[in-house]
Amino acid sequence: MTVQTTERLVKLRELMKKPENNVDAYVVPSEDQHGSEYIASCDERRAWISGFNGSAGCAIITLDKALMFTDGRYFLQASQQMDRNWELMKQGLPGVPTWQDYLTNNLPASSRIGIDPTLIAENDSKSLSGSRKQAESKGSQTLVPLTTNLVDLIWGSDRPPRPKNAVVPLDEKYSGESVTSKLNRLASAVSSNTPAPLAFVLTALDDIAWLFNLRGSDIAYNPVFFSYAVVHFEPSEADGSKNPTAVLFLQRDAVEHDADLKYALGSQVEIRPYEDIWEYLKDLGNQVRSTFADKGQEKLVLIPDKASLAIVQAVGVDISNIAPSPITVLKAIKNSTELEGFRQSHIRDGIALARYFSWLEEKLGEEGNELTEWQGAEQLEKFRSELPLFKGLSFDTISSTGPNGAIIHYSPNPKDCAVIKQDQIYLCDSGAQFLDGTTDVTRTWHFGTPTEEEKRTATRVLQGHIAIDSAIFPNGTTGVDSWARKALWMDGLGSIVIHRHGTGHGVGHYLNVHEGPHGIGTRITSNASPLKAGMIVTNEPGYYADGKYGVRIENVLIINEVETPWNFGDKGFLSFECVTMCPIQTKLVDHSLISVDEKRWLNNYNHKVWEKISPLLRNDDRALKWLERECQSI
Repeated sequence: MTVQTTERLVKLRELMKKPENNVDAYVVPSEDQHGSEYIASCDERRAWISGFNGSAGCAIITLDKALMFTDGRYFLQASQQMDRNWELMKQGLPGVPTWQDYLTNNLPASSRIGIDPTLIAENDSKSLSGSRKQAESKGSQTLVPLTTNLVDLIWGSDRPPRPKNAVVPLDEKYSGESVTSKLNRLASAVSSNTPAPLAFVLTALDDIAWLFNLRGSDIAYNPVFFSYAVVHFEPSEADGSKNPTAVLFLQRDAVEHDADLKYALGSQVEIRPYEDIWEYLKDLGNQVRSTFADKGQEKLVLIPDKASLAIVQAVGVDISNIAPSPITVLKAIKNSTELEGFRQSHIRDGIALARYFSWLEEKLGEEGNELTEWQGAEQLEKFRSELPLFKGLSFDTISSTGPNGAIIHYSPNPKDCAVIKQDQIYLCDSGAQFLDGTTDVTRTWHFGTPTEEEKRTATRVLQGHIAIDSAIFPNGTTGVDSWARKALWMDGLGSIVIHRHGTGHGVGHYLNVHEGPHGIGTRITSNASPLKAGMIVTNEPGYYADGKYGVRIENVLIINEVETPWNFGDKGFLSFECVTMCPIQTKLVDHSLISVDEKRWLNNYNHKVWEKISPLLRNDDRALKWLERECQSI
């Protein structure tokens, strides 16, 4: 549904012109003050000002233009949701600049660029400054941090309040490691830094939740809570080793059982009010400068490179070492308890998936019965909610029929969505949060008779999926994305229509469904961190025919070490272990395209699903019969 934004933009530009602001452009990013991909409704400023509510994008509003920069996942969605006030900037296509480059090269000299410094990453502010230095011949542009967010002023009393939900400990039987052990591993990880930091500031909500074995519900689908933390590394007088302690900043209303939290966290962790972080960081900066004045301008406070400009300014640029958070890698490599939790949670999830797809097929076959995409999503959630250890969904279910399947991150509107039809492809991307793991699975079904085109494209997607799942590769590898695209390329299906997203992303353990630093994709960020044993990654190639249908097959994989006949260079080799348990529909397979090995893989996978899930469906005859049919060999 298109949102009318004329009045909102008029009011924003009025504020931009006011003497106390006096800016020529205003930047409205997607992220909140913690750099979160998924955000609370009170932080959906970019969505409110533009109408586009996808998870990625940046709005630039000048005095005469409004531009939305987003990636290929959201081209179609953004074009449908935004009104004519907005120009869609399709990032990744030839000739389309980043929003940073646009500001540098398209605004007049001496322009003033307004930002909320709590929302702009320090690295982004540096890139703007760097670009401006390159463009000095045009005249200097100025980055203007504003103390009040201009969108908030317009949004006013209609803006939702900030959630302050309970923060609860995650039992060590699910996390597999104590808080003390994690703090000690963190201290060890940063000890090799030069100089070794005296303190580390944490701003990412999932990093904090992981480190302290805590979970919350302040952001929908993400079991996190609004917080900051500072870890101190004090050398022991006895042997010089680090004895990490931490200060955790939480919202007062969220600390309902303070004694329970303190007991779970231990004596190493102090709890303070969330809003105290700013004064604390200023005091920390002053203390470091005065105590270690003899060290000159050494960078003694470690700050993640995704932290906001405001965080760096509070500590002080002079003593801030801005670098990737060491927790992202520690968190990404799961321990044995977490890995087993992924296996078990996906088996349970497979029960709900079998019950749902068999139910859906039966309902669609009933004469005169109509089911909307939203009703389907609700029924799937109901089946999942009946499973042990279920805590909620891991993202908004993508229940999409026909043309809506081509909208990569489509979400059905309960008041206005399509009816699921037997003669259309149905794409369902869904997931759940369990105490022992997070799931994310996509299946594409046809409940009638698929066309030859649908079968051919679905088979090409399947071949890409099999290529990734079967891969064996050396330690240090990043670039396996092209293996998923090869089969589609063979049919001349180029990058404009094949998956406008990465082939895979990391997954948190009862945490965010999207987790870095690794991934499988063409973007620089996907290839910056090598794949390592113990990491979790999805395998989800797809094909999207705008206005017609979409196909995607997604499984969650564990990366394991593997024995090979030789070990060239003593690097060691890795392979994937699939934990998702839901059959892949053979009706959509073009038998003339797949090889003997690919057919064997498909049959083996579906047989494994039958072995794992069928014993757990003895009380659901419909689901059991459906599963038996869908797992038949071809």
